[in-house]
Amino acid sequence: MNPELDGIDFAATVLAHDERHYGDAVVPPIFQTSLFTFSSYDEMAATFSGKLVRPTYSRGLNPTVRAFEEKIAELERTEDALGFGSGMGAISSAVLAFVQPGDRILAVEHLYPDSFRFFEVVLKRFGITVDYIDAGDLAAVERALPGRKLFYLESPTSWMFQVHDIAALARLAKAAGAVTIIDNSWASPVFQQPITLGCDLVLHSASKYIGGHSDVVAGVVAGRKELVNKLRREVLPYLGAKLSPFDGWLLLRGLRTLPARMREHERSALLLATRLQSHPAVTRVHHPALSQPRSKGLGGTSGLFSIELDPSIDIPAFCNALKLFKMGVSWGGHESLICPAGVTRVQTGGPNHALRFGVPERMVRLNTGLEAAESLWADLTQAFETSKT
Repeated sequence: MNPELDGIDFAATVLAHDERHYGDAVVPPIFQTSLFTFSSYDEMAATFSGKLVRPTYSRGLNPTVRAFEEKIAELERTEDALGFGSGMGAISSAVLAFVQPGDRILAVEHLYPDSFRFFEVVLKRFGITVDYIDAGDLAAVERALPGRKLFYLESPTSWMFQVHDIAALARLAKAAGAVTIIDNSWASPVFQQPITLGCDLVLHSASKYIGGHSDVVAGVVAGRKELVNKLRREVLPYLGAKLSPFDGWLLLRGLRTLPARMREHERSALLLATRLQSHPAVTRVHHPALSQPRSKGLGGTSGLFSIELDPSIDIPAFCNALKLFKMGVSWGGHESLICPAGVTRVQTGGPNHALRFGVPERMVRLNTGLEAAESLWADLTQAFETSKT
């Protein structure tokens, strides 16, 4: 296949084509086994000594999971990938592989809420300091980076959907000797490949667009082989957040339709976001394609964005009035969802954390699913009408 193709065309070819599978199966088999036996003492000894690489125990290496990891590495245009049992398994493992007690981390503002809580609750127990910065201010980032072990990025960011100059931020981090880790769940590998922009590691909550059907919880980290091997050797065997064979198979199935789904999510979300910009019930729309120039390297937009509602709208009544948009966490599946910020702010750990989290109270986040866009628009407009105070 042609590596010079645009992200979505490259992804479509990668995901539609497989090399030969066991037994000439067109779909990768599920190796639903906890362990693999050895034919001889010498084979077992060579494996444990590292001279031979082969499956031993599915917590470390499983052929079905490995097929998923190889697809992600190819999509992200990098050397290797490692699957995890959840997005937070991927996030915590990637961070913990590179920090020690007393280290300092720099992170962008408006992170995924559970990343924020992991930094604030877990890392602080180990004396690891995390500071948050507006990554749009490159001069401020350059001043803050020296002495940091790690720079943690999202672009676009959660809830606020700010797009950053990933290539410039990666250059600054490299100059300061900091490892860069970026959460690419929002754009997916179809619309953005941060490794090509200079980042060291890219991670995903594979529960979102990669899985795409809201039936699997998983995560994945991709990057250069030596960095992924560091996670494989030093973190994964001991934290145990390993991806199961069946979940790996579900993710491979979901990947087949990822390019087509991303096109539809993008189309519907842009239609809704554009109309909401001029709706009297909405004071602001946070969507990367509308609120700011598209960053170099971002080849498209997904179905997740947020809006701020006018004080005339009763937010609980608005949420309750929706028929197609269901209330729920997560995103990236076939179903449309709404999540009110007033609920998530409480979970961040009190007023101080809510302030640092930085999400306005009158904001709601919309996950645009695969229902007809005009039906979703009709659902939003009727809910606005019935929730006026």
